[in-house]
Amino acid sequence: EYIFEPEPAEILGDLLPQYVITKIYFALLESAASENAARQRAMAAATDNADELIKVLTRQANRARQDEITTEIMEIVGGAEALAGANKE
Repeated sequence: EYIFEPEPAEILGDLLPQYVITKIYFALLESAASENAARQRAMAAATDNADELIKVLTRQANRARQDEITTEIMEIVGGAEALAGANKE
């Protein structure tokens, strides 16, 4: 026959508050981790969107620059043809 000290009810009375505190702490940690994960996903999505926007705007800028160059070349060629036509007359 064994004698247990303290009594099981006393052990339960001592452990139960610690168990509840631990469960609440775990829930708070899980909540914080979840919030941080959501923030990380949002920032990753924002970064991806910004990268895509940079690509689109870079293409638009390059297209506009190329249009300016083409227009300038056409003006130069047109001016040269006009001068060449004026010299023939």
